[in-house]
Amino acid sequence: MPIVHDTARAFMPYPDAPVPHAGTGPLAGLSFGVKDLFDVAGYPTSGGQPLMLALSGLKTRTAPTVQRLLDAGARFVGKTVTDELAFSMNGQNAHFGSPVNGAAPERISGGSSSGSAAAVSNRLCDFALGTDTGGSVRAPASHCGLVGLRPTHGRVSLDGCLDLAPSLDTCGWFTRDVPTFARVADVLLGDDASPLPERVRLFAVREVWDDLLAPEVREAFTPARARVEAVLGAAAPASVVVESFDAMYWHFRHLQGHEAWAVDGGFIERHQPPLGPGVAQRFAWSKTVTDAQYAAAVAFRRRLRAHLDDLLGRDGVLLLPTMPDVAPLASEPESALEDYRNRAIRMLCISGLAGLPQLSLPLATRLGAPLGLSLLGPAGSDRSLVRLAERIAAAT
Repeated sequence: MPIVHDTARAFMPYPDAPVPHAGTGPLAGLSFGVKDLFDVAGYPTSGGQPLMLALSGLKTRTAPTVQRLLDAGARFVGKTVTDELAFSMNGQNAHFGSPVNGAAPERISGGSSSGSAAAVSNRLCDFALGTDTGGSVRAPASHCGLVGLRPTHGRVSLDGCLDLAPSLDTCGWFTRDVPTFARVADVLLGDDASPLPERVRLFAVREVWDDLLAPEVREAFTPARARVEAVLGAAAPASVVVESFDAMYWHFRHLQGHEAWAVDGGFIERHQPPLGPGVAQRFAWSKTVTDAQYAAAVAFRRRLRAHLDDLLGRDGVLLLPTMPDVAPLASEPESALEDYRNRAIRMLCISGLAGLPQLSLPLATRLGAPLGLSLLGPAGSDRSLVRLAERIAAAT
């Protein structure tokens, strides 16, 4: 059954095609959307780009992660809008429109999993798949008041999904509440090989709290932080920055840009498709990233991962804001949105570079809009982070 009245502009306007699902299972009774990077048999895969849509054809195979959800009893309701070629964080697609933030309609939904976040926040489905390369699940989750996970890199299969930057790409999802999120987690994550213990060491990322937040935003997080600490214990200050935030930012961008051009550069140069604002500039810049810059970024990533592995061990969890502020107004000019994106990357690149799981929880508000607070754990602690979220939700 397709979504007929999609006032949130969350779904791609594809003709309905039958997508069978199991009648029973752990996700029976739940409906879900799928970001239009994943293949679903009977549908094209556009990647948010009209020419790629024209070249796609109807897929004959469903991506394994989508199939797992169907086999668990969840009902597919449509493919959701993605920012163009998944290379944005604003949720504004120049070709297919801007999905509406269900928690703050006058503000951006966040990208590139904007349609998935809009579908869930507007109650058009119970959960939705997204992808997160530089923040494309965490940012919309924070902006739209949702639970959202960037998993450990490689934890959830991206087979049958369009790439952006393969060494950074991950598959995550959104729900409106923790219990539903946990049901999906049981299917997509299973059990952790080395779960976190009952009692964890909680750390507050000093540089993020002190350097990247305006005082009024820090104040808005105070009640939410207190709620988490009441359950998990007081957070000790810790440093995660290697060299500087600027160094982390540029190494992340060099990794993402070099790989994005390797993935999409041939398509762009051969077909010269019209690209939307911001996206065109990012790909033009990505073309200039050198092999030497990429190699330096790979080496830097190894150093950061080693530092975080030493800090977290098997029982450490970082507590940090998901984003530097509430979602910008949709009426902001492109220059202001790009500035916000660049500030956000400094915060989001920690788990992106390190390949670690980060779970954003809708625990704070400011100016009447949601703010996400995140738990970031050791590699492979994804399901344990969800259990911590379950404890926090139960206590509050």
